[in-house]
Amino acid sequence: MQQKTFITSPIYYVNDIPHIGHAYTTILCDMLKRFRILQGEDVLFLTGTDEHGQKIEQSAQKHNQTPQAYADSVSVKFKELWNEFQLDYDIFVRTTDSKHCQSVQKAFEIMCEKGDIYKGSYEGNYCISCESFFTQSQLGENLSCPDCGKPTQIVQEESYFFALSKYQDKLLEFYKQNPNMIAPAFRQNEVVKFISEGLNDLSITRTSFEWGIPLPENPKRNDSKKHIMYVWLDALLSYISPLGYMQDSAKMAYWENALHFVGKDILRFHAVYWIAFLMSLDLPLPKHIYAHGWWTKDGAKMSKSIGNVINPQEVAQAYGIESLRYFLMREMPFGQDGDFSQKALIERINAELGNDVGNLLNRLLGMSEKYFSLKVDSKDVKKFFATELNELENIIDRTQEKMQTMQPQRYIEELWAAFSLGNGVITKYEPWNLIKNAQQDKAMALLGLIANILAKASLLLYPIMPQSAEKIAYALSFTISPDSFATLIKQHALLDSLILQKIPPLFPRIDSPLMPESTQEHIESKPLDSKTQGNQTKSANIANLIDIKDFSKIDIRAGKVIECCAVEKSQKLLKLMVDINEPKPRQIISGIAQYYKPDELLNKQVCIIANLKPAKLMGLLSEGMILASKDENGLSLLCLDTPRENGSKIS
Repeated sequence: MQQKTFITSPIYYVNDIPHIGHAYTTILCDMLKRFRILQGEDVLFLTGTDEHGQKIEQSAQKHNQTPQAYADSVSVKFKELWNEFQLDYDIFVRTTDSKHCQSVQKAFEIMCEKGDIYKGSYEGNYCISCESFFTQSQLGENLSCPDCGKPTQIVQEESYFFALSKYQDKLLEFYKQNPNMIAPAFRQNEVVKFISEGLNDLSITRTSFEWGIPLPENPKRNDSKKHIMYVWLDALLSYISPLGYMQDSAKMAYWENALHFVGKDILRFHAVYWIAFLMSLDLPLPKHIYAHGWWTKDGAKMSKSIGNVINPQEVAQAYGIESLRYFLMREMPFGQDGDFSQKALIERINAELGNDVGNLLNRLLGMSEKYFSLKVDSKDVKKFFATELNELENIIDRTQEKMQTMQPQRYIEELWAAFSLGNGVITKYEPWNLIKNAQQDKAMALLGLIANILAKASLLLYPIMPQSAEKIAYALSFTISPDSFATLIKQHALLDSLILQKIPPLFPRIDSPLMPESTQEHIESKPLDSKTQGNQTKSANIANLIDIKDFSKIDIRAGKVIECCAVEKSQKLLKLMVDINEPKPRQIISGIAQYYKPDELLNKQVCIIANLKPAKLMGLLSEGMILASKDENGLSLLCLDTPRENGSKIS
């Protein structure tokens, strides 16, 4: 019997059109669905839109529309884009769907009957953008929202509360019993820390605006019409309402194996509130929550207000959805932030897709046509190339492991070792010389080896680039399916004799940017991994050249950390006092708390930019910047291998 699996993207808020972050999350879901289907699973993929709340009500007023009309106009943009991107979703839920509203009302009643909901009043600072209340201790500078930084406003209103504090111990025990529930692992540590610090009961209704699901009518409540549901209670229940929760349970079997993809900014809602809601409803809990980072541009989070948002539709129309999919999966280490760069996109298309994959297929087609009239036979591959076959199978196994642990970037890195193997055996064995020396059997076996490398690699490429993988499979005269995956990947079989089909080049070279100048970005500052850097060193550096005068403007000094502590109300920042041989130490605020503990930095000599303009972070003055290097393995400070006098200039 097929295992049923349920994969969800977040339910996107309809306050604006889709951006590159929305596309990334939804493509991740599509990627995992395709991988799981090849494994033989029965997979449902849900996405959709979150359409209630004060923010939507206000946006509709600005556009002179009703909230429903405004939600309709934005929701359709998400659906149309996912269709244009050929994402294989099964359910597109809208929180304004009548069946969803009914499910939410029934869930509310169940929580009430269980004693998990009670009536009270609330006064606190409310962020309209995040639809959340915050305590005084959680607020940022000038009473700003700790999540988005926007101003909060004091709200006092009657409310129904969910007894979240009642589930604190149950949540901690759940995460103790499921240490790999959240990926990456450091995100689970953040969630456990948040729960351990104490949970307050959660306000789950509003009376200050009208756009939301009303409370179910109940004779015991004479105020039902005054209250509407908290938008997060409403939105989170959209994961189960389309499965027939409290209506038709036919699809609820998929919920037994649920996998959520979310951005790191909404992890708390899913890992704390949602899990507690499910516990209250006595429903199975998700198997995994995958929390990814943000896409940035020039190191800054994308924001419509500062005009640096990347439109995924524009990128796909310029470079193709397949190339965009590859870049998004390859560029960002899962769980960390990634910087979008048109230049980096072009380089990956040319070097990795064009040279490594497209050229390998072209060479196979060209040689097989020249020497064997496009016929390829695998019967002697094991005889002549057992070592290479064994290496290929090891690559295949390593690649699959990375998807099982949700490391798509590492998955691609391992997969590319197969394409490198294919190109390498051509260089090593020189099939033209084998033909010249009358070693036709070995030459045929070599082409058979290359064909099998491409076939097995295309099956694993399919979740990342489905159309490109199918084109490779067509050229090799086989089809991508769970059956071929079972035969070629799981059973380690080889293709039989086949006749290759010639196809146009998969990835034509791109010599100049294809997007308008207004949408191009500056050269990204994010360091490349060593493999990519080796392929791209020349082209990556030319456009970023500076002269000695430019470099001389930067004053880099050696400094010793003499004090270090965490910044209150922040999980990311450390406050360091650094001695650079001035009358008093420099205070530097650095976002490295997830990589270093304060006591690990004491007496460490680091490199700092001393002439950086001072800035305030969380109300604290920062008088410099510590230099560090970051890749998929984490962050490491730049330190001196031999101690030098504090304040020594680095040049």
